[in-house]
Amino acid sequence: MGKKYVIGVDYGTESGRAVLVDLEGNEIADHVTLYPHGVIDEKLPESNVTLEPDWALQHPGDYIEVLATAVPSVLETSGVNPADVIGIGIDFTACTMLPVDDSGEPLCFRHDVKNNPHSWVKLWKHHAAQDEANLINEIAAKRGEAFLPRYGGKISSEWMIAKIWQILNEAPEIYDLTDLFLEATDWVVFKMTGNIVRNSCTAGYKSIWHKQEGYPSKDFFRSLDPRLENLTETKLRGDIVPLGTKAGELTKEMAVMMGLLPGTAVAVGNVDAHAAVPGVGVVEPGKLVMAMGTSICHMLLGTEEKHAEGMCGVVEDGIIPGYLGYEAGQSAVGDIFAWYVEHGVPAYVKEAAEKEGVSVHEWLEKRAAAYKPGETGLLALDWWNGNRSVLVDTDLTGLMIGYTLQTKPEEIYRALLEATAFGTRKIIDAFVESGVKVDELYACGGLPQKNKLLMQIYADVTHREIKVAASKQTPAIGAAMFAAVAAGKEKGGYESIVEAAKKMGKVRDETFKPIPENVAIYEKLYQEYTKLHDYFGRGENNVMKRLKSIKEKVELEEQLKV
Repeated sequence: MGKKYVIGVDYGTESGRAVLVDLEGNEIADHVTLYPHGVIDEKLPESNVTLEPDWALQHPGDYIEVLATAVPSVLETSGVNPADVIGIGIDFTACTMLPVDDSGEPLCFRHDVKNNPHSWVKLWKHHAAQDEANLINEIAAKRGEAFLPRYGGKISSEWMIAKIWQILNEAPEIYDLTDLFLEATDWVVFKMTGNIVRNSCTAGYKSIWHKQEGYPSKDFFRSLDPRLENLTETKLRGDIVPLGTKAGELTKEMAVMMGLLPGTAVAVGNVDAHAAVPGVGVVEPGKLVMAMGTSICHMLLGTEEKHAEGMCGVVEDGIIPGYLGYEAGQSAVGDIFAWYVEHGVPAYVKEAAEKEGVSVHEWLEKRAAAYKPGETGLLALDWWNGNRSVLVDTDLTGLMIGYTLQTKPEEIYRALLEATAFGTRKIIDAFVESGVKVDELYACGGLPQKNKLLMQIYADVTHREIKVAASKQTPAIGAAMFAAVAAGKEKGGYESIVEAAKKMGKVRDETFKPIPENVAIYEKLYQEYTKLHDYFGRGENNVMKRLKSIKEKVELEEQLKV
């Protein structure tokens, strides 16, 4: 048997990327395809329909464009014979969900409802279902539902049930037209294979499904809304299978489009951050993997179920079969830095960066690195896109204190980097205090590849050594590993993801170790961060929510005038 290869496709917030790797984990070729429609958060494509605040949609056609563009590109660049590609796997942001009809087609492709925003893909960071999420949490807590502690005490507005309920409340006609609500990762796998199978990862973390107990009871759904009573048997029906399972084989039509052979094994879908865990070779407890990009997902393995405040879930076999997988996260990290660069820096910074031939981020990082911890006099809360963990509240907003007339842009930039590190420390502390050990940190994604100052700050704030993924496309590598498992040993792949990770997972030689004098100062700053975190986040002062409410009321009044 000659040399064999697998392809992993990572679907992010702004783009999709395909990576062709061999069975030793060596990257042969990669290609990034930007989504033609990007994130839809202002108005629907080819329409005058405007979206309300906190909406974030996508065009499902963009996902197919990635397969049609990125996969042929890696084959062409590498010169690899398609006959030697034994499998393909994908991962996705989650919960990114869409309603489909009884033929599996997205409702937004239908002429009669394409102008209804609820017929489109709701991206993970669609936060407009917060009212529904609040009610789910309130009712579940009153009923003493057993599932609630598994999700840190709160179900997020980013997840499946809240988004479905929003559709039912605001567009019952779309709900009625829907045959199935699918995670986008399961929909793309369906398009490749013709088979609809739900993966245990998104079902467990985003749809309140439990391997032993299934979904919450019909009685619970009826207590939310009588119209939801049969939701799990109807619009969420379907087989739920473990990661690494072969979902099916590439159809002839999709094989032609992608440049692969019909019959190529396709793995069930996965979540981007979760796929990154084996991507860095982590297959045992105590090692927290941070998938760092626009947001951060914090992934951790355990051997017994513990309940940590604000975790996004603990799911059996949710990351690596045989272990309980814990997830937590921050709703914005790279997005915060991007916001500041795009909207907060003065013109002279952009001009100076251009003159030096570097990006604004690089210009700011270089100057921010000259400051010692605490030297800026600034402290920020990292809630520019709400709080995913540990407070699970998308109505919280950003904060920075300590400004003076001498404050410089690079000082603000550093304070924002530090704020996100404090947010990660808060998550680690919640796990440790709940009895889930965190000994080492692993980082992957776009941020660790670009920003050394950020990684040093994280090491200092968390007081832990950080290892960094060798690949800039770690989730795609992980997806490719699951493709190798789906293909199986007889095709040249692997019997388990543990075996694949040991052969294919890689980290850099360089690590980031905490600097003792920095640790001491950041410990003091973290105590101040915690006071602000609890004051504004735990109900003592709800000024952020009051401001948001006033803003939305004024905006609504202005829309009604128009």
